[in-house]
Amino acid sequence: YFGLFGDVKGTLKLDPANISASEVEVTIPVSKVLTASPRLTEELVHEAGKDGAPAPFFGPDPADAVFKSTQVRPAGGNQALITGMLTLNGVTKPVSIMAELSGAGINGYSKKENIGFHGWGEINRSDFGVNGALPGTSDKVRLDITIAFTK
Repeated sequence: YFGLFGDVKGTLKLDPANISASEVEVTIPVSKVLTASPRLTEELVHEAGKDGAPAPFFGPDPADAVFKSTQVRPAGGNQALITGMLTLNGVTKPVSIMAELSGAGINGYSKKENIGFHGWGEINRSDFGVNGALPGTSDKVRLDITIAFTK
């Protein structure tokens, strides 16, 4: 399974001359996750826990997730390792994302400067209290991130 999160908002402070001085913070609206299965989407963001137990996944009305970088290190070429804190499902844990510059330039429609990145990483969902369907379904969640920022 995979889920898509749209409507992500955030800020990027990028210093091309000193990548290590760069910062990123993004807010991900968990309640707007979309999967290829309407039943799975319903299960992820609407199912409450039974008899007072925690929700198996995100539960009704989940809080937005937030990632805030704590360190950006150049990793050769157009890549950087971004380490930060991810708050998801009320739990904050360190996460590392490898990011690669996809491109930069003037948007043909808005005429504004844009810069885009592709990133990847991995988390254990149980670290964030997302325990539904464990152990029958993998605990590891691969993050595949495509994001663009407009100046």
